[in-house]
Amino acid sequence: MTYFKRQLEKLLAQTANTRPLVYLNGPRQVGKSTLAEHIQTDKVINSVSFDSPLVLTAAKADPIGFIQSLPLDRLNIIDEVQKAPEIFVQLKIAIDQARKTPKNTSLFILTGSANILAVPTLAQELVGRMSILTLLPFSASEYKQTGKNFIDRLWHDRLEYKEYKNTDIIDVIANATFPEIAIEDRINRVQWFDDYLTTILQRDIMTLENIRSPEKIVQLLISLSQRVGSLLNNANIMKETGLDAKTYEKYKALIINTFLTYEVEPWSKPNKLNKRFVKKTKLYFSDTNLLCYIMRRDLRDIYKNDPLVMGHIFENFIASEIMKNLKSLADISVSHFNLSDGKEVDFVLENRHDEAIGIEVKLDKTVSDQDFANIRLLQKTLDSKFKRGIVLYAGNTLLPFGNNIWAVPINYLWE
Repeated sequence: MTYFKRQLEKLLAQTANTRPLVYLNGPRQVGKSTLAEHIQTDKVINSVSFDSPLVLTAAKADPIGFIQSLPLDRLNIIDEVQKAPEIFVQLKIAIDQARKTPKNTSLFILTGSANILAVPTLAQELVGRMSILTLLPFSASEYKQTGKNFIDRLWHDRLEYKEYKNTDIIDVIANATFPEIAIEDRINRVQWFDDYLTTILQRDIMTLENIRSPEKIVQLLISLSQRVGSLLNNANIMKETGLDAKTYEKYKALIINTFLTYEVEPWSKPNKLNKRFVKKTKLYFSDTNLLCYIMRRDLRDIYKNDPLVMGHIFENFIASEIMKNLKSLADISVSHFNLSDGKEVDFVLENRHDEAIGIEVKLDKTVSDQDFANIRLLQKTLDSKFKRGIVLYAGNTLLPFGNNIWAVPINYLWE
């Protein structure tokens, strides 16, 4: 498969060259091992994978011998490491022994399709010895190979009036997805996602928790797919799925820790306007094509015939683009701004100085002054901490609508 340069490549290389161990996690089939093998490092790369039954059996049977057999003058990539928790103690020992030598860097890159922090016994073994990075499916700019990180540009670039060419939004969303199906258009996507979800349920989730009814997780995913971008009402979801509170929280944690979905926390801080905020989270799917699959809907058909649902799909796409771009940046968080009276801004990005950028999402090809009302409310609420506010829309023209307030076409994501 052709290698597509990833935004995380530079940060992964920097981290691997300065730290003894990097855990690169993210959804299955996003290209973690491929990325790890393409970074520029100070050492020659040696790769092993626990997807090989023979290698996995050897590691579990003799974790001491397995780690000692790896060439520590190389950077060892161990793929799907969560399958062999037995080696984590030995990794710790190997790292501690290497500390006695002048160079204690570039020892291991571990990849896994489960969040290691969800397995405390594993994470604790490597506390202080491990950096964690996350790779998600292709962003729009990664698929188009333009090298743009639109979040970084929003923070640092000067916005200027610009006319963009028309773009096929559906084509962009369809290809901002898992590398295999983005690159190979002959693949039957329904079958691919059938196989993908089966693997998640039978392998990755079972790594985290031995559950009796995986079909209940599918029911939960279906229920959540109808609530993308909405404030989560946990009681309603439990009633709809038949899950009790304990099981619901456990299953929701499992789909988050296998990177199927993620939550966006509410923005809620003291402010001069004394505004009261809703404190419920919102949930999005990490991949918008996976969302459409869970809904059993065709993306282009939704776009043509169901504008209400398409609005939620578009918001999920922007949410996933924000998360993909944030993974290669440091010290920027994302939340949603939602007042108790119903006024809201879809996303608020903040840096470590509490400076903020507001992003409102609008599927329409035109915008009006009224579309910026909530962005202006955010501006008043944040006062001097407000850096910029944008309405990201489906039109062609980038233009100002006030002091540090802009209408920004979707093309800005990659052009």
